[in-house]
Amino acid sequence: MLFIFIFFMIISWLVQMRLKSKFAKYSQTQLSSNLTGAEVAKLMLTDNGISDVQIISVNGQLTDHYNPSDRTVNLSHDVFYGRNAAAAAVAAHECGHAVQHATAYSFLQFRSAMVPVLTVTSTIMPWIIFGGIFLLQTTPIPLAIGVAFFALTTLFSFITLPVEFDASARALAWMTNRGIVTQPERAMAKDALWWAAMTYVISAISSLVTLLYYVMLLMGRSRD
Repeated sequence: MLFIFIFFMIISWLVQMRLKSKFAKYSQTQLSSNLTGAEVAKLMLTDNGISDVQIISVNGQLTDHYNPSDRTVNLSHDVFYGRNAAAAAVAAHECGHAVQHATAYSFLQFRSAMVPVLTVTSTIMPWIIFGGIFLLQTTPIPLAIGVAFFALTTLFSFITLPVEFDASARALAWMTNRGIVTQPERAMAKDALWWAAMTYVISAISSLVTLLYYVMLLMGRSRD
């Protein structure tokens, strides 16, 4: 099992490095429309009739996200001020989440509903699983509870996938139809978003493999 953990850690690191490399590469080519990421975000929100979402700049690299609780599109400095295909892609992608929110996209609603529960369970889950493994020869109940909590985390990881892919699809379609990007720039944007999505895919698969391992431990104890 340790080998599997190390394997997924390495794969995750490689994907993250590839994503950063792609973003750096596509940040070198100025967007033909000469729009900043913030301007792209504002246009996309306006075109979708969204006027109650604020676009703000945040610290960090690739820290971009949409916050449905306070209705903000948070763009890192390079994306907020960048005038390139990578910045446009990321800004439009985050606005894609805002559009999902405004249109009551089912997977986003389901994902958002899980957040309060996971906020509570994620803090105690590692301790329950650790204690459950320690007490496994005495009682399987603690580990069973831990596995149930971890199953919720895994479900959350997989629910995130359609949310992310859909946001990227919305972003690419809008940028193309609006004339924000040329065909070569669209290819750059699509590639950058694909690598970003792969980080979520690797995370989901890693979570599933870990869940199956805990389930096998639990099933092995139940057969004793």
